[in-house]
Amino acid sequence: MNGLGQARVLALVVPAALLAGAYVGQYAFGLYPCEMCWWQRYPHFAALVLSIASFVAVPKRVWVALAGLAILTSGLIGGFHAGVEYSWWEGITGCAGAPSAIDVMDVTAAPIVRCDVAPWSFLGISLAGWNFLISTIAGGAILALAAYRK
Repeated sequence: MNGLGQARVLALVVPAALLAGAYVGQYAFGLYPCEMCWWQRYPHFAALVLSIASFVAVPKRVWVALAGLAILTSGLIGGFHAGVEYSWWEGITGCAGAPSAIDVMDVTAAPIVRCDVAPWSFLGISLAGWNFLISTIAGGAILALAAYRK
């Protein structure tokens, strides 16, 4: 398989695996996403569509590069989110800080999930941190493989 073929497979597998992991965490383990978690998922959805397009539309190299950029975008959002969780900087959303009294009283509302608290970590790295690491490395690899011409 040449570099472009490898890039196309990576561009399909990486966002699919990360989104599958996010949904397993959400529905099997109760790790509900905050607003910034959703921001990380959107580029992965776009990357899936773009990677599928790279298998059927031409120029394939452009579609796979766009998918790589989408994955890289998700990783950069994850890096920002991880920084908020580790208190390196302040978040820009209303999901950081204590919930309002109205939110607490509304028992029909969705779970209140704060963006500045990591609900789970592995080896001291939060889910947003893992998304940053995996997505930036994979996005960079996809772009490099897509650019390589033999």
